[in-house]
Amino acid sequence: MSGESYDEAGRPAPVEIRLRQAERILDVEYGNGHRFSLPAELLRVESPSAEVQGHSPTQKVLISGRRHVGIMGVEAVGNYAVRLRFDDLHDTGIYSWAYLYHLGINQEEIWQRYLDALAAAGRTRDPD
Repeated sequence: MSGESYDEAGRPAPVEIRLRQAERILDVEYGNGHRFSLPAELLRVESPSAEVQGHSPTQKVLISGRRHVGIMGVEAVGNYAVRLRFDDLHDTGIYSWAYLYHLGINQEEIWQRYLDALAAAGRTRDPD
């Protein structure tokens, strides 16, 4: 991979997206050199869909029991995003390049907030 790639707003855009289905990982490489390996579970519980995010920060839904969720497919949405199809049949989230970048850069902090929220709610990553 060489050269940088940017979206219309001047933000980094991926130069490669690769699904490692068996490992349940989505690898995203950006033109600015950042590479992220995003676990399917993180992508699922942080889905940008209204079903998960609600219509405001106070409406966000805590998704639990997705430790073993996988990604069945990745579909391009124009030249700005992908739609992920999960094996729990969730497929309504549109993951923009900017959102994937946000998840990658902030993965550790986002994951810890998720684990803390599960613990506070008395829920787990394991399916019921």
